[in-house]
Amino acid sequence: MGMFSRFTDIINANINSMLDKAENPEKMIKLIIQEMEETLVEVRSTAAKHIAEKKTVMRNIRDMESRVANWQQKAELALTKGREDLAKAALVEKQSCAQKLAEFNEELSQFDEYLTAVQQDGQRLQEKLSEAKRKQEAYRVRQQSAEVRLKVREKAAVHNIDEAISKFERYQQKIDRVEAEVEAYDMTSAKDLNSQFRELENDENIEQELEQLKKKVVNG
Repeated sequence: MGMFSRFTDIINANINSMLDKAENPEKMIKLIIQEMEETLVEVRSTAAKHIAEKKTVMRNIRDMESRVANWQQKAELALTKGREDLAKAALVEKQSCAQKLAEFNEELSQFDEYLTAVQQDGQRLQEKLSEAKRKQEAYRVRQQSAEVRLKVREKAAVHNIDEAISKFERYQQKIDRVEAEVEAYDMTSAKDLNSQFRELENDENIEQELEQLKKKVVNG
């Protein structure tokens, strides 16, 4: 069983409200459209059936109109021939056909009213269906937009990671150069007491700079 129990449920449905309450709006709008399309097919099928029946009634009307005219002519002919009895009988038949003609005309009027109502309801249903399809298209556009934004962010994240790695490598190269300079100094300097103290001071400064560089890389 669908979400709508009758035609008027669809016409009176507040699509926005239904989608706001739905856990999965995209799935809900798809089901709404499906049921609307099925209902529209049923409406058109019923309308086609009544149009065919209306055509049958119209043929019956033309036939009865012909019979009424025919019995009228026969009644007139009977009178011209002095046969009042036959003229009276012809008028009785004419009256019977006229009664059936009135019934057919009433039936035709009912068909016209019904088909006018079906046409109006069909238009309203089509408008509701169009509204639902616009909602579905809006969800599709939003989905595409979200996917594009996600891809952009993913690319930006990759770029940021690459930049961070490159920055770390540059700092590491700088540290390597500083350490190389220290080693070269050690190889060429005299190992007197003053130079040893200077070494300790330099080592301390280098260690501090190294720590600063490491913090900069981590926080960078």
